[in-house]
Amino acid sequence: MSNIIIRDAVIDDSATILNFITELAIYEKAEHEVKTDVEQIKKSIFGENSTVNAFICEEDGVAIGFAVYFYNYSTWLGKNGIYLEDLYVSKDKRGSGAGKAILKHLVKKAYDEGCGRVEWSCLDWNTPSREFYESIGAKSQDEWIGYRLEGDAIANFINS
Repeated sequence: MSNIIIRDAVIDDSATILNFITELAIYEKAEHEVKTDVEQIKKSIFGENSTVNAFICEEDGVAIGFAVYFYNYSTWLGKNGIYLEDLYVSKDKRGSGAGKAILKHLVKKAYDEGCGRVEWSCLDWNTPSREFYESIGAKSQDEWIGYRLEGDAIANFINS
């Protein structure tokens, strides 16, 4: 891990973030689900009312990974938390420690800000990631089932 730095993303990173999103979607066999573009990323991550933040991981000045996160809240803890939406490291840099460095940077941010927890989701078939997360002490939340409303289901529910 020579010369790895993690920095806050800036609006000029929008195309880089889109490239990483697309690479991640390809890895997760879901490239067809990427609907965003550079302009939408500029608005959603860097816009005036954005609730989303991002980091860029660079090695020797070249972007090799990213993370996107936002704050959530635990009513039981009475504290903010951080939800890690995506963490991705370029294929040729996996295993270099860059992913761990990004996650450690995010967890330290949460700790420094008094957050009660850091949470994320991982696909059930992604064994390398799951093994890594468990090796650092993260616990899977198998008793919880995630739900989502999106697309037409949102309008259908509103109009029902």
